[in-house]
Amino acid sequence: MTRKEISRRHFLRNSTVVGAAVTGTLAAPAVLAQTPVTLKMQSSWPSSDVFQEMAQQYVDRVQEMAGGRMKIDLLPAGAVVGAFQVQDACHDGTIDAAHTVPVYWYGKNKAASLFGTGPVFGGDANQMIAWLYHGGGQEFYRELTQDILGLNVVGFLSFGMPAQPLGWFKSEITEAGQLQGLKYRTVGLAADLFQSMGAAVSQLPGGEIVPAMERGVIDGFEFNNPTSDMRFGSQDVAKNYMLASYHQASESFEYIFNKDKFESLEPDLQAILKYGVEAAHLSNYALAMQQYSSDLQKLQAEHGVNVKRTPDSVLQVQLEAWDKILPPLMEDPFFAKVVDSQKAWCERVVYYSLLNAPDYKLAYQHYFPGKI
Repeated sequence: MTRKEISRRHFLRNSTVVGAAVTGTLAAPAVLAQTPVTLKMQSSWPSSDVFQEMAQQYVDRVQEMAGGRMKIDLLPAGAVVGAFQVQDACHDGTIDAAHTVPVYWYGKNKAASLFGTGPVFGGDANQMIAWLYHGGGQEFYRELTQDILGLNVVGFLSFGMPAQPLGWFKSEITEAGQLQGLKYRTVGLAADLFQSMGAAVSQLPGGEIVPAMERGVIDGFEFNNPTSDMRFGSQDVAKNYMLASYHQASESFEYIFNKDKFESLEPDLQAILKYGVEAAHLSNYALAMQQYSSDLQKLQAEHGVNVKRTPDSVLQVQLEAWDKILPPLMEDPFFAKVVDSQKAWCERVVYYSLLNAPDYKLAYQHYFPGKI
């Protein structure tokens, strides 16, 4: 063996030893246990509500994507603050995050309802979620929360909820005149809508609805869907369930984060929180289709509930009521520009959708005659 070969072997042997030592030194931090970032998130829902399950779907996806680096402690309404107070609690850092709906804070600015429960220009809930992503809605939301209201929050919206039922009543609603003088529970701009139709409106969190009905504080109410309504015990205080309404036809969940806390996170964790909302959109919708349809059948078959579709004559009166309450609201420049954006979006997007979509009702009736 030549001296040159010996020197080369010596160099390679020493390089391997040094390299292994350096690699071991550099790799050491990766194997050390890392304490996860923990976020305290409170929802606006009772622990028994399907909405809490939907919030958990988000939490599960975020934690799995974060690979153990982030943990979300999900709490139900009332655990720290009331159902309607979660935005303020996020703002001041009492909690790190919240799962709620914008309509719960519309008392601060009525434009909040435009991000979930505003007027209906023909678009369904998922088309309005698309407006958030591609029609400028997310930036309008940021402008309202951060610039106009000065809130120390970051928020994202998802899950285009199916249109909410007109609600629960002691007598079947066959014409709009029955709403005159009715003590009725709803929230957000829907309160303005029903007041213009002659109802006396009370705005209550979900957990207070059935007790209020039992005490006679209200005569009728809506909340959101067959599953939540059944779990509240709605079927125990009323037997007429009217489906279809324009009062809240495109609501969505709101995920709020304390801005300081959110911006203190590593960029990839911020991205996981943000895009986890999109993942939850699909999982929430799939759960809703499964659960809402099953529970509607249970309400009919097991609880003797009279399920009816709201007459078109009542829906037409709702549209006329929207036409009455919008002009004074449009005097606010921000409210007006958001509505104008939504109308322009719906004019284009819904035009395409209605022309393109086949008549699904026709197909349903072909295979299941007599059910509708």
